[in-house]
Amino acid sequence: QVQLVESGGGLVQPGGSLRLSCVASGNIFSIYAMGWYRQAPGKQRELVATIARDGTTNYADSVKARFTISRDNAKKTVYLQMNSLKPEDTAVYLCNAAYFIESYWGQGTQVTVSS
Repeated sequence: QVQLVESGGGLVQPGGSLRLSCVASGNIFSIYAMGWYRQAPGKQRELVATIARDGTTNYADSVKARFTISRDNAKKTVYLQMNSLKPEDTAVYLCNAAYFIESYWGQGTQVTVSS
């Protein structure tokens, strides 16, 4: 079992930055592929970024060059640095841990981009 707790969300103006954190507890963190997803009201959940066990990253086209995902296995934490935020980035951001058929989700943290 893996428990995930996200933090770092909030209200930010367009063009601003936020750094999200997701702390894991439970099983060995380093074996899991980690990801950030988001869900806006009335929309489907969508992938934002993932980072594999070996550090390979993948990003949605909409966030490339603006967001950076990273992980610290010693701290059992995955981060999402979000720069140049846009109103369309407003959503609940959720952390995911995956290993073969195992998949765990956090409760999410709200990010609101508005002037």
